[in-house]
Amino acid sequence: MISSAMLKSVWAYRGFVAGSVKREFQAKYRNSLLGAAWTLLNPLAMILVYTLVFSQVMRTKLPGNDSGYAYSIYLCAGVLTWGLFAEITSRSQNVFLEHANLIKKLAFPRICLPLIVVANALLNFLIVFGLFVGFLLLSGNFPGWVFLAVVPLILIEVLFSVGLGIILGVLNVFFRDVGQFFAIFLQFWFWFTPIVYPATILPEGVRSLLAWNPMAGLIGAYQAILVDAQLPAWPTLLPITLLGLVLCVFGMRLFRRRAGELVDEL
Repeated sequence: MISSAMLKSVWAYRGFVAGSVKREFQAKYRNSLLGAAWTLLNPLAMILVYTLVFSQVMRTKLPGNDSGYAYSIYLCAGVLTWGLFAEITSRSQNVFLEHANLIKKLAFPRICLPLIVVANALLNFLIVFGLFVGFLLLSGNFPGWVFLAVVPLILIEVLFSVGLGIILGVLNVFFRDVGQFFAIFLQFWFWFTPIVYPATILPEGVRSLLAWNPMAGLIGAYQAILVDAQLPAWPTLLPITLLGLVLCVFGMRLFRRRAGELVDEL
């Protein structure tokens, strides 16, 4: 999937990757009075709004769970983890176009660009998710040692997102409609994934179609851990893991074959 030569070249440019991540994080809040504090305030506001609106105002209940915070936790678990997937794929599809001038002027491993996207997305996610974990602790809803199962889920999600993102990024250079189409497709994908609603409310015929949605099982695994303090059914995550590996292999081969044409097209 990734040759030793590519790994060595990426390692040699680790300073470039780290510096790019740092610059992008700083640029996001440049010229704002509160600066990086917005990184905490925005997700904190979202968590508080979800909790207040759904648990206190609307008193929304999650089927099979009597906890007043269950639906808010269910919703946050889905929205936050979907956000990681959406950020990696959405930014990866435009990463070569956005850095066209850099690619033309400097000689560096082009694969560093998707890595920068992943590093930035993970940094943003860990900050937001850390606040969510704080909320779970303060509200007495922390799932305990089962929470450790979140780590392999994040790895699976990143694997799947990176593979899909690299393919989209290369194709979008040659066919600009790819990015426009995926932005629309991602919205439908979100609503076809049980994030806002539990899968149990769907008709049986529609529910059976969720087996074809790789993100449904992954998001459901996060929700099982964070809402019900249950370990996910690991065999159900095998399809998305294998699909992630296939996408990464195909994406890297596509990237290597089209690397020269990619520069010319830009």
